[in-house]
Amino acid sequence: MAELSVILITKNEAANIRACIESVVWADEIIVVDSGSTDGTVAIAREMGAQVHVHDWPGFGVQKNRALGYATRDWVLSLDADERVTPELRAEIEAVLKAEQLADFYLLPRLSSYCGRFMYHSGWYPDLLPRLFRRGKARFSDDLVHERLITEGSAGKLKGLLLHYAFDGLEEVLHKVNQYSTAGAAMMHRRGRKASLTGAVVRGLWSFFRTYILRGGILDGREGFMLAVSNAEGTYYRYLKLMLLNKKVDG
Repeated sequence: MAELSVILITKNEAANIRACIESVVWADEIIVVDSGSTDGTVAIAREMGAQVHVHDWPGFGVQKNRALGYATRDWVLSLDADERVTPELRAEIEAVLKAEQLADFYLLPRLSSYCGRFMYHSGWYPDLLPRLFRRGKARFSDDLVHERLITEGSAGKLKGLLLHYAFDGLEEVLHKVNQYSTAGAAMMHRRGRKASLTGAVVRGLWSFFRTYILRGGILDGREGFMLAVSNAEGTYYRYLKLMLLNKKVDG
């Protein structure tokens, strides 16, 4: 039977890390790369048996590649601290580890919550993500935010759900909107992208329409509307920040 490494990156995830690790405590090794938590995350992770390594914060992609670099087992499962492996997904992963004929990586269906409601529309479900892969067959892009797993080889798909407790409340939503829009603007600036006020407004409105109408957010009730608004805000602020960054840096 092949063995499994679970990798996570953290920063002040004391509210989440215990439940996350409990859902994968059956793995052969659990690796946490922390970027300076001050809330007990590191202590909890070590108490739960994880290997913890502390690094500076270079962005999501680089940090996840650091965690991947510590993995030593045949297969790797990449998780976020606010995610949980369900018993059904565990059973499927263990079957993969026992099988002889295997794909090189697997897509996992993720079901995410927003302000206490699991979202079955709004473009959030089914959210198929490559998270389980043979070590050496994948790496993360070096993006500051919204990093991608770059895979090679054959693909498979599992059915068990990965639960994602994304946003507990509006304060967290607003914090992430600000954080991600700043990082996204910086990343686009590095790539030479341009933006204008009109463009920021149009892109924000399009983001709302796409989430709420085209992707069925209207079927997710009030949380669907809230999510569509926060998506619009994130898009608007990302391009507005890019416009201001271009003006500041480029003159």
